[in-house]
Amino acid sequence: MRRICFQLQVKPDHVEAYRAAHAAVWPDMLVALRDTGWHNYSIFLRDDGLVIGYFETEDLDSNLAGMAQTEVNARWQTAMADHFVSSELPADQAFVYIPEVFNLEDQLANQ
Repeated sequence: MRRICFQLQVKPDHVEAYRAAHAAVWPDMLVALRDTGWHNYSIFLRDDGLVIGYFETEDLDSNLAGMAQTEVNARWQTAMADHFVSSELPADQAFVYIPEVFNLEDQLANQ
């Protein structure tokens, strides 16, 4: 299973709205994420709007392509678009991926 970490930036005056939206994600969006292979998915949000996301996947390209084909993702991306600092792409296409440099379990397993 591959671990993925990404960052995005929410506008400072949209932090509370973004937090509220993620406190009650639409049920059909939750199902779509699960069904397209997003596992152990978490989003972290700093007060200044920095978003760090983490999930595990077998195939990132398939996850992204699967979500792109769902109607709920199109609605979600539209609903979230105004929260992010200017980007011409929907948020799920504008991820800035952060490379993993350490994992405790991996290193312990390799001893």
